[in-house]
Amino acid sequence: MRPRQWVKNGLITVAPGAAGMLSHDNVIGHVLVAFLAFCAVSSAMYLLNDIRDVEADRTHPKKQLRAIAAGELSVRRAVIASLVLLAAGFLLPLTLVKPEGLLLILGLYVVSTTLYILWLKTVAVIELAFVAAGFFLRSYAGAVACHIYVSSWFLVVVSFGAFFLVVGKRSSELSQEGAGTTRKVLGEYTPEFLHSALTMSATVAVTGYCLWAFDTSSTGLSSIHHHIVPIRLTVVPVVLAILFVMRTSEATDGQSPEDLILKDHTVQSLLVLWAALLTIGIYA
Repeated sequence: MRPRQWVKNGLITVAPGAAGMLSHDNVIGHVLVAFLAFCAVSSAMYLLNDIRDVEADRTHPKKQLRAIAAGELSVRRAVIASLVLLAAGFLLPLTLVKPEGLLLILGLYVVSTTLYILWLKTVAVIELAFVAAGFFLRSYAGAVACHIYVSSWFLVVVSFGAFFLVVGKRSSELSQEGAGTTRKVLGEYTPEFLHSALTMSATVAVTGYCLWAFDTSSTGLSSIHHHIVPIRLTVVPVVLAILFVMRTSEATDGQSPEDLILKDHTVQSLLVLWAALLTIGIYA
């Protein structure tokens, strides 16, 4: 069920947080429901993935320790657990007044992830988009659950930011010894291609973020927030964090972006600085 991966579901708070709505009690409740629903549904998908890959996992030095591959959890019980978690994930939104939007997002996540697990994980480039879609749907779920308008720039940043993280992970995996046995699709990529994809996605994500942070139109930040300067300063930690992830992803002993977020103090410090500046600008 990958509890350490549940940190990805924290993306659900981004849209309500950026809209200055997290201080509202009903919004906090909606965000919590969306977070728990995604934890349940994503856990069901992880179980499905491990059932699908059980034989391959048993020959892998690290993945052989997963519960199903190690024989600690039978396939039958894993299937039952996956179905129970799916049911729980889709029942939780029913506690909301208008659950249709969140249910649709969860449904799209299940369909896209199932397609990825059963087929598309071996299709180069397309698999990058489907993994990135998981990040995007998490981010958009927060807005949908709370019925919050999100700007076009927000969608651009989330989309290409997600793509950047996925390409960064593939780049770090490719740089490691025995990459082809870790993930077969890596044989379809070259370091040069992933470098180009990483640069492209980073450029669009940074550009989109700058346009969002500096937007002073009637639909931008000025109509909602009074402290524009701290929000604009968030561009600094964002750019530095992206550069740091790029440098580390392309190193010979590169770490994936999610490992950097969980373990690297530099990236964690930049994230804290970004969150602090954004909080001051929106809520102070």
